[in-house]
Amino acid sequence: MTISRVRRSSILVVFLLAALVATDASAAPAKKKRAKPRRPVTPPSLVWHVETMDGQVISTNRGDESVNPASVVKAATTLWALERLGPDHRFETTVHARGTVDAKTRTLVGDLVVRGGGDPDFQSENVFLVAEALNARGIRKVSGRLVVDQRFWIGWEGGSEGPALTAERRAWMMGERLRRALDPARWTRAQHAAWRAFAAAEGRQVSRPPGVLVRGGVKFEADGSEYAGTTVAIHRSKPLVDTLRRFNCFSNNDIERVGGEIGAADELGAELSGRLAEAGAGVQLSTTSGLGENRLTPRQMVGLMRELRSTAGNHGLGVEEILPVAGCDPGTVTRFFPRLSTGSNATALVGKTGTLTATDGGIAVLAGFLNTGEGEFVFAVAAPRAAGKLRLARRVEEQWLLDLLARHGGARPRTCAGPLAGPADGAAIVEGPQAQSTAGAGAASQH
Repeated sequence: MTISRVRRSSILVVFLLAALVATDASAAPAKKKRAKPRRPVTPPSLVWHVETMDGQVISTNRGDESVNPASVVKAATTLWALERLGPDHRFETTVHARGTVDAKTRTLVGDLVVRGGGDPDFQSENVFLVAEALNARGIRKVSGRLVVDQRFWIGWEGGSEGPALTAERRAWMMGERLRRALDPARWTRAQHAAWRAFAAAEGRQVSRPPGVLVRGGVKFEADGSEYAGTTVAIHRSKPLVDTLRRFNCFSNNDIERVGGEIGAADELGAELSGRLAEAGAGVQLSTTSGLGENRLTPRQMVGLMRELRSTAGNHGLGVEEILPVAGCDPGTVTRFFPRLSTGSNATALVGKTGTLTATDGGIAVLAGFLNTGEGEFVFAVAAPRAAGKLRLARRVEEQWLLDLLARHGGARPRTCAGPLAGPADGAAIVEGPQAQSTAGAGAASQH
């Protein structure tokens, strides 16, 4: 073997050995970094107040300390609405034809004018009813604009957390929503799904949705500022009590729309202060939804629950017909308190939740009624300064309630209310006069 061959063989062996070493190094397990021990999360401390229905204090812990009640304020707004408007109150949305109807083209030559009646839960399903009524009156197209006022709402805004808009800009946004909802060609996936569900429930033909195409844009017009036109349809909402129950089940901040029909939040606060004077210091309310900075003590929340129950009873209503029952109703109570919503504990709890993620350091609240083997209790429990650990706060509150049940004979079920009403359940179109038609004798004059 020549020297050159030997040298090449030596070089090849060196390369092979290096490769093997590299392979072993890459195959060697990497040293695991020692995980830093997690700090245990300190459960939030609770404040509470519990009484029997005849007023005997069962348990209290800082029960006279003012805290932010969050969405428990919605119970106060519900009380106010039942007393000021009544559970059977219905909101009316009136639709007018400002112009004439060409029967041949099924076109309203003019504007479609919608005068809102403050309906706080007007949704796509309600638009389906309106569109059907307009189609029945020979209107499938509008050559002009869709005119709305400041008291017409459709869909949700998020209460005072929603966009801060002028009355005109807000009405324009609502008008655009209505214009899209009237036209099936512009429906969202959710609206298509809503129509299929509505059609199945109401016996409509799914393949033939009602619709009205508005060719012009949207115009804001203050209520009563101009002639509205000929009334073609009146939409009458479901009863107020059903709307309030929906707001309370889902803790919807647009309950502020109901409050706005009655008065300002500070007026509600002043009224509550008078009614709950025996329960402690004055009440502070800045909104009718519970957003923002509000103040009630646990004892005052118990007093509020008593007042709400009394008012409901005066109208022949059980508390289950205005507040959600754990294990019966969808929404926050059943979702936040699963162990009180299943098995032998189901239906013992009826109440109102409240949650703020950051305001006042965050808080989780629950106030309501608990059925036990020793009788029914009215209670309020809250976890102040719970920002960043709201789920834990809910678990602590749930265990507190379970312990309360265990000490007093266990859970006793209550009767659930009926199914939760949807947006159009119980709503109706009140027949309006026929729009003037251009068929046959020529166009009528426009007002």
